[in-house]
Amino acid sequence: MQGIRSAAAVSPSISTGINLLLHSRLSSSHLCRALLGDRFLLRPRRKMASHIVGYPRMGPKRELKFALESFWDGKSSADDLQKVATDLRCSIWKQMTDAGIKYIPSNTFSYYDQVLDATAMLGAVPERYNYTGGEIGFDIYFSMARGNASVPAMEMTKWFDTNYHFIVPELGPKTKFSYSSHKAVSEYKEAKALGIETVPVLIGPVTYLLLSKPAKGVEKSFAPLSLLESILPIYKEVIAELKAAGASWIQFDEPTLVLDLESHQLEAFTKAYTELESSLSGSNVLIETYFADVPAEAYKIITALKGVSGFGFDLIRGAKTLDLVKSAGFPAGKYLFAGVVDGRNIWANDLASSFCTLQALEAIVGKDKLVVSTSCSLMHTAVDLVNETKMDNEIKSWLAFAAQKVVEVNALAKALAGQKDEAFFSANAAAQSSRKSSPRVTDEEVQKAAAALKGSDHRRATNVSARLDAQQKKLNLPILPTTTIGSFPQTMDLRRVRREYKANKISEEEYVKAIKEEINKVVKLQEELDIDVLVHGEPERNDMVEYFGEQLSGFVFTVNGWVQSYGSRCVKPPIIYGDVSRPKAMTVFWSKMAQSMTARPMKGMLTGPVTILNWSFVRNDQPRFETCYQIALAIKKEVEDLEAAGIQVIQIDEAALREGLPLRKSEQAFYLDWAVHSFRITNCGVQDTTQIHTHMCYSNFNDIIHSIINMDADVITIENSRSDEKLLSVFREGVKYGAGIGPGVYDIHSPRIPSTEEIADRINKMLAVLETNILWVNPDCGLKTRKYAEVNPALTNMVSAVKVLRTQLASTK
Repeated sequence: MQGIRSAAAVSPSISTGINLLLHSRLSSSHLCRALLGDRFLLRPRRKMASHIVGYPRMGPKRELKFALESFWDGKSSADDLQKVATDLRCSIWKQMTDAGIKYIPSNTFSYYDQVLDATAMLGAVPERYNYTGGEIGFDIYFSMARGNASVPAMEMTKWFDTNYHFIVPELGPKTKFSYSSHKAVSEYKEAKALGIETVPVLIGPVTYLLLSKPAKGVEKSFAPLSLLESILPIYKEVIAELKAAGASWIQFDEPTLVLDLESHQLEAFTKAYTELESSLSGSNVLIETYFADVPAEAYKIITALKGVSGFGFDLIRGAKTLDLVKSAGFPAGKYLFAGVVDGRNIWANDLASSFCTLQALEAIVGKDKLVVSTSCSLMHTAVDLVNETKMDNEIKSWLAFAAQKVVEVNALAKALAGQKDEAFFSANAAAQSSRKSSPRVTDEEVQKAAAALKGSDHRRATNVSARLDAQQKKLNLPILPTTTIGSFPQTMDLRRVRREYKANKISEEEYVKAIKEEINKVVKLQEELDIDVLVHGEPERNDMVEYFGEQLSGFVFTVNGWVQSYGSRCVKPPIIYGDVSRPKAMTVFWSKMAQSMTARPMKGMLTGPVTILNWSFVRNDQPRFETCYQIALAIKKEVEDLEAAGIQVIQIDEAALREGLPLRKSEQAFYLDWAVHSFRITNCGVQDTTQIHTHMCYSNFNDIIHSIINMDADVITIENSRSDEKLLSVFREGVKYGAGIGPGVYDIHSPRIPSTEEIADRINKMLAVLETNILWVNPDCGLKTRKYAEVNPALTNMVSAVKVLRTQLASTK
């Protein structure tokens, strides 16, 4: 499929460009010109009404990731990092300019997270970081994101129902706000100096407050939305600077408008934008929404705002919005930014279908007021299909990554303006037809097996209390048993071994030997630390979803299809293009080997069907639950093979179960029903003495706690420490949980090493609301991203804390 040129095609290679940046003293605008030539400057040309909500920031080859980690490790300077960032921004703006996009976003780049950027802009730094005023630099910024040697990081949680994580603002009645980061204005000026007019993007004031939480020490009943009048003056300062710099459009992202909001929360939008109206006078204002339909009441309120010029709607996940616009009407003279190109998946747009949708909208709002857009930021999809040189050509023709989606947006805008590219539309139609008729998509046996699942709820025959008793007789674990979540640090040597094996540079025998040595090292370390239930460390795995997808039918993989998850952490989601089945065992060989190295229980480690689904790019030609049931059947076979191989503890991670929860309450029960059912399918046939664990992380679980209980796992380990032990509040409120549970005792996404006393204090808080006989002790999440220099002392302190508490508990009997 035709796509816009990659950065490497429009300029010297990215690596060459970064090398120039690292050794140059030029200003950012001069650097871009040096990299891309004088032709980089904007040429007068007519642009169609096209808009991009946002764009991936990591770079086509994860350039920002490597620059960030080099800076954090002290191997490069702040100037080096900023120069890499400059190159990436320039390249992105250039791509959109060449593609003919009219409304190009700026300030969607971030060194870590866009919500954290808004926190920096507002100067809303929690007291523990000792911020004393002035422009916020990398030291304060990254301490908030990652913590430091003396203080923990801010909470991180999922961005709506995506796999992206944002840093949660911590606010209180005494929070002092000040204009402390001029990033939005600086990046707008940077683009303007290159001759590129952009639309600065800001997290809207109401969404910012609705996503915030009470700061430490503040009453939990405190409503951050009460601070609206306190932050609006900062927004006015930013707006004034943007207007002075020449910005003709300003985009406010207000995705919370798609949620089920209370009346006072909806009124806050009227209050905020009425208050900002005079400041915004003379500029065009876009309120952008995404991820779901805008409810009718919210639609009525925002479309009545006088100072707003345009409204952006997600017409992919907001399938009812078109009907709402038809029935409720659209305000005369306003722009409608129609999100018809999917920003969250990688399938090529059905251009003919999208064009029909646009024509229907055009009849309502008028030709000159309709703008073709993406459904949301393209940061949730991979960067450029051009970089996928090894992918099957047929499947590749069905796909569009961010760079190709930019082209699709402009092609639709041109068609709407009467300049339809017939060849492009014809090629698109042929690809759509090829996908629908391809025999590789459908497996009748798999579809029949999945359809047959609907007649049972697939529960284990015995209740969890009886199962735990049977398991304890077999496992003989101490009180407060210790474990880890699964992965251990993945060193450069380990990654090199996997890479060389994949490239056929070492034999299978050499590969197995190297992985066996790594597993043995991890097993011995855990025995030395005196951990009770061990893991093999997952050295053979590149990613907890990709590893399984590579061994299941119906999946295809990318080489450079990276998507940001948080900070510098990127994932490479598999693409589910067809029916899913398991041709052969996937983990039994390694788990059996690891168990043979120790007398202690060794967990078999699997990723659950809901997480595989939610962390993949999923086919959009059948309901998601049908694909999930197919995956569940494949994992069920693996569970049964592990049990037959003598593995007594099997962990089936469902880290992303909460993430897939629909944003609207009316749709949540159906999702939870099939998601929980899918998990139960995987383990419904095991013996009572086989202990089934699951793991969840970095989401708000309190509102789905009854569904979690309904999963009927024997033990659940769950993130807890970074979210200020929010999870424990549900048990304080009287929810009874009879299975084993391990709320995380320390945050693994920070390099900070918790003390024995700190961990013991956290366990004591758990013991105040949970029975001793069901409590497990473990970190928040897997240890893959950490270094052994951090892991060893942290786990040592964790086990030491448990031993102290075991002694204390024994003495009180």
